[in-house]
Amino acid sequence: MALTPKNELSREEKRAKQESAQQEALLREVDDAVRQSDAQAFLDRWGKPLLGLIILALVAFAGYLYWDSRQEAAMERDSETLVGALDQIQAGNLDSGYDRLEELAAGEGSGAAVAAKLMRAGIAEQRGDTDEASALFKQIAADDGAAPAMRDLARLRDVALNYDAMDSADIVAALKPLATPGKPYFASAGELVAHAYLDQDKRAEAGALFAQIAKDQTAPESVRSRARQMAGVLGVDAIEDVEALLAEQGVERESAVGEDAAVATE
Repeated sequence: MALTPKNELSREEKRAKQESAQQEALLREVDDAVRQSDAQAFLDRWGKPLLGLIILALVAFAGYLYWDSRQEAAMERDSETLVGALDQIQAGNLDSGYDRLEELAAGEGSGAAVAAKLMRAGIAEQRGDTDEASALFKQIAADDGAAPAMRDLARLRDVALNYDAMDSADIVAALKPLATPGKPYFASAGELVAHAYLDQDKRAEAGALFAQIAKDQTAPESVRSRARQMAGVLGVDAIEDVEALLAEQGVERESAVGEDAAVATE
């Protein structure tokens, strides 16, 4: 009688394995059916709302792309208008440049519209129409939608334009917020405020402000030089580094000392 090999499975073990495999297959089928049923139930309940949301998202995205393309096209047109007007102004055709900016300046809220108004105000000032220039500067300064730097520039230009006709207290009130070290227009605004202080006989305040302007490395050298001279007249030392100042002005230390000595002996 032949013996069964040790590695050969018994009939009962084979049957048990087959039944286990069949049960696993059945469980998978049941699980798949349950999942399909759940998915179908979910789609029956939420399918239409989800489809509506997807459609809305696609429409919104398409709308954004359209709006973005329109905005880009509008920016290109505005840039072309500004450049064309600037070319006319540089060529001396002030009236033509002024007219080119009319439609763009009539817009609200955009940086290009504010720039167009500033350019028209500058043209009006060059043509001697100070009333129109001042009105445009005031519009920009009062425009909450304009960039702060543009509003400050318009306020500064308006005060400079009407300085002689303004009360010194009004000048200080209008420009003092700008006459602070670190502000973009500190030197120009500070110079006007300092002169207004002199009109009010506030020599100490004027001298201190002139000294601050003279020491401001970001200010134009012409403004710093005037401020340095005014500070000296008012008895305020505005020179931090004598050697650096002499070097900037191309004066040698020995010659400067010799000149001072000669003045002292006269």
